Amino acid sequence: MRSLWTSASGMTAQMLSIDTVTNNIANVNTTGFKRERLEFQTLLYETMQRADLDPVNMSGRPVNLQVGHGVRPVSTTRIFTQGSLQRTDRPIDVAIEGSAFFEIRTNVNELRYTRDGSFQLMPVEDGTLILTTSEGYPVMTVDGEEIILPGDLTVNDLNINYDGSIYVINEGIPEDLNMQIRLVQFPNPNGLEAIGGNLFMQTIASGAALSEADGETGRRSRLHQGTLEMSNVSIAEEMIGLITAQRAYDTNSKGITTSNEMLQTANSLIR
Repeated sequence: MRSLWTSASGMTAQMLSIDTVTNNIANVNTTGFKRERLEFQTLLYETMQRADLDPVNMSGRPVNLQVGHGVRPVSTTRIFTQGSLQRTDRPIDVAIEGSAFFEIRTNVNELRYTRDGSFQLMPVEDGTLILTTSEGYPVMTVDGEEIILPGDLTVNDLNINYDGSIYVINEGIPEDLNMQIRLVQFPNPNGLEAIGGNLFMQTIASGAALSEADGETGRRSRLHQGTLEMSNVSIAEEMIGLITAQRAYDTNSKGITTSNEMLQTANSLIR
C-alpha cells in the first residue's frame, strides 16, 4: 500500500523538522545565532491516467489522475535577519548592525566567518596583545593581518569606530592605530556552511567574500562597541513550529495505523 510508505516519509520529514526547531530553541542565547527553517519537496507522482483532450471531437479527460508518494526534506534555509542588540559595556564586545561577517583565521591558516563579536585580548610571547575570538582565532584586518595591540593596553583604552577603525585612547586623545576590522558580505549567505563554534565556511554556493571597506558591497554595516548581537530566535514562533511538527507526525502515524487496519480487513476476507 502506497499509504504506508507515504506516511513513513512524512514521519521521517517531521522528525527532521523537530530536530531543526529544537536546535533553534537550544541556541536562543547563542551570540549571533541565526535560526534555520526546514524546507520540503514532494516525491515522485505516479500518473494512473493522463489528461488527454481531443478538442475536435470534444472528448477525453481534462485532468490527470495522479497519486503522490510522500515528502522529503530538501534544504535548511538560514534566516539572516538582524538579532537584537544587547548592551554589555565591555569594550571588546562588538556587534554588527547589517549583513556583514567578521573574518577570522583558524589555527590551520584557514579563513572563517562569524557574527559573534565577543572578542578577547590574547597575550603573545613578544609582550603584545592580539584581538581574537573566544576560541583564540585572530580577527583579521582589511589588509589580511592580525590585529596586534600594545602590551600595556587595557580594554578601556580601546576604541572601535562604527566602520571597524581601531583607536587607542592616550591621555584622553584617540590615537589611530591604522588598523580596521575586516567586514565582508556574501552574494548568497545561505550558501555558507555552518561548521560549529559560531563559524561559517565559504563555499561555491555562497560566492566569494566581498569586502565592505573596498566598496564591493552596496549597503555597508555598522559596528557597535560594548554591544553584542543576540540570537534572532523567537521562542513563541519555535514553539508553534514544534507543536505543528508534532501534530503532523502524529497524523502521519495515524495513516500507517489506518493502512494496517485495512490490510487486516483484507486478510480476514479469505478466512
